[in-house]
Amino acid sequence: MAVKNTAQVVIGGKIITLGGYESEEYFQKVASYINNKMSELSEMPGYSRQPMETKHTLLSLNVTDDYFKAKKQAEIFEQDLQQKDQEMYELKHELIALRMKIEETEKKESDARHQKELLEGKVKELEQEIDKLLK
Repeated sequence: MAVKNTAQVVIGGKIITLGGYESEEYFQKVASYINNKMSELSEMPGYSRQPMETKHTLLSLNVTDDYFKAKKQAEIFEQDLQQKDQEMYELKHELIALRMKIEETEKKESDARHQKELLEGKVKELEQEIDKLLK
């Protein structure tokens, strides 16, 4: 079972203790993300005059918006991955089929060479017999 970790982080100028199964670096990254979002919102005109509840709601909406956008992007990546996997499967299948055709062609070529050698041998034998008969 994983070990539960805790870490103190600074969010909005306040020290908060976070706990979970993630690493301290992860907790710091989450806190940094929230602080950056708060800074972005603070730069918006009129934001500082809003009640704290409205600020929290706007922060929640912005984080949720980022989440849904990231989730949508992950779904697109997953679809692309599945499509690439399908294309790779089809290419592998095509490669195997082409290798089988090459092997078949090489066998036919080998058989044809063997037949040619046999025929050339027969032709030489016949030429020798003709030469004997003509002498």
